[in-house]
Amino acid sequence: MKHVRVPGSSANLGPGFDALGMALSLYADVGVVEVAGIDALPDRARVADEHHPATIAFRAAGGVGSVWVRSDIPMGRGLGFSGAVRVGGALLGVSQSCGAPLGDHTLAQRVIDVTANLEGHADNVSASLFGGVVATNGRRAVRVPLATRVVDELAVVVWIPDFTTSTSESRAKMPTAVPFDDAVFNVTHTALLVAALAAGDIDVLGDAMADRLHQDLRLTKAEPSRVALRAMRDAGAVGAWLSGSGPTVACFVRADEADSLATALPENGRARVLTVDHHGAQIINV
Repeated sequence: MKHVRVPGSSANLGPGFDALGMALSLYADVGVVEVAGIDALPDRARVADEHHPATIAFRAAGGVGSVWVRSDIPMGRGLGFSGAVRVGGALLGVSQSCGAPLGDHTLAQRVIDVTANLEGHADNVSASLFGGVVATNGRRAVRVPLATRVVDELAVVVWIPDFTTSTSESRAKMPTAVPFDDAVFNVTHTALLVAALAAGDIDVLGDAMADRLHQDLRLTKAEPSRVALRAMRDAGAVGAWLSGSGPTVACFVRADEADSLATALPENGRARVLTVDHHGAQIINV
């Protein structure tokens, strides 16, 4: 049974609001329900109803039939669940409607168009589609060159609390205007962050991930996440940030220190040691 495996993601990476995303080693599988029906589905897979983001993306991309989903990405935690399953659904739908094989690279921009429209931004979906660290302006996405020089030396530790947040509600509370100094601060720090990733300069990452636009506002509604973010920094994280709209917080840490840092995080959440996924959405033949 051929299907698509798509990584989850962490968006914004501090100052890169709606502009930066990074694929992580958490995965969702999405496939078309074949003639054999639900009896032939993989273990733990479920048929997605018409309200599921995977099905909505499949339909928006011209897909006909039903899709199934199996996911290890927690929902509503800021780790790109909706983006990942939308990428999977859109890939299947575009491939089906265009009569093109799933691996055809020409499908990518159509998938970005469909999924970014549904998400309202392209950072998560671009990272899930292409893998690695991705910069986007909302419709076009480019992988940050040589970012592997940094991320291969580092692990990513995420702290996932038990509660969820709504991305749409979080975005609705964002201000419609920001002070000029704060806008300049984020522009310069985003540029510094991308340059540090491209140059492989680990020492700059911590300062480069500072933000004045969205994290403090979102953390006022997620105090346990603020505490965990502070604990990451106190435990020696290279750089730490609120993942997407939260409530998960994430950090870069030197690989040999990841397990130790994970144990230093608050017990009212679940810490996981992950890696950056460099492959993006992949076709799985089973």
